[in-house]
Amino acid sequence: MSKDKIVEEDWLLHKVNELVVNCKLCPRLLKYTREVRKTKTKRFTNQVYWAKPVPTFGDPKAKLLVIGLAPAAHGGNRTGRIFTGDSSGDWLVRALFETGFANKHTSVSRDDGLILKDAYLTSAVRCVPPQNKPDPSEISNCSQYLLAETKLLEKTTKVILALGKIAFDAYCNICNAKGLVFGHNKIYPFSDGKTLIVSYHPSRRNTNTGKLTWQMWINIFQRARSIINGERPEIHDMVVNICESNQ
Repeated sequence: MSKDKIVEEDWLLHKVNELVVNCKLCPRLLKYTREVRKTKTKRFTNQVYWAKPVPTFGDPKAKLLVIGLAPAAHGGNRTGRIFTGDSSGDWLVRALFETGFANKHTSVSRDDGLILKDAYLTSAVRCVPPQNKPDPSEISNCSQYLLAETKLLEKTTKVILALGKIAFDAYCNICNAKGLVFGHNKIYPFSDGKTLIVSYHPSRRNTNTGKLTWQMWINIFQRARSIINGERPEIHDMVVNICESNQ
């Protein structure tokens, strides 16, 4: 890929993020982000919350596309960067660092110096939803942004990692991929050369209960790295014949 093309795609991803930040399609979510900003939580009382739709982040030449659920109320909704300032972000960025996708193992603020290499972080929903449960209409509203990002990254992406069922369903919907079943460590190779890996979300509910252990988690990223490096993916359940984005 030429340098000019890389610059163009970086700019276009930036334009998508501009649309995201100014999006007003989901009044319920916008109202909730303002409520979180007002109430805050004790340990962040003196901090100014972002309290807007949260932009995505990463390498415009990404080989790994990570799709999460939505910003955390006191994580991305506070810091203004996806997977930043919350426990899920801690788990994600540590794993990215240990497998060579990040230059450091922590993600605490927009200006903390975190740089991703070959990885891009996005989510099914760009505003924090009450109880982490977006409505179907809200997921649908955000799907245009996820679709745009997958299109802009499609020439370099080799692995898509869906964290949790909402992210998994969102990706399958924009790709029109039928018949896939959610489950941790399921692997679905597509005929276009990309591979979908499915994982439980690194939420406290999963990590604190042992549903998702660190070894289970880091194995996902090691497998993604091995596929990117050219190893043939292990096939789980089925091979998807084609992944065609909806128009």
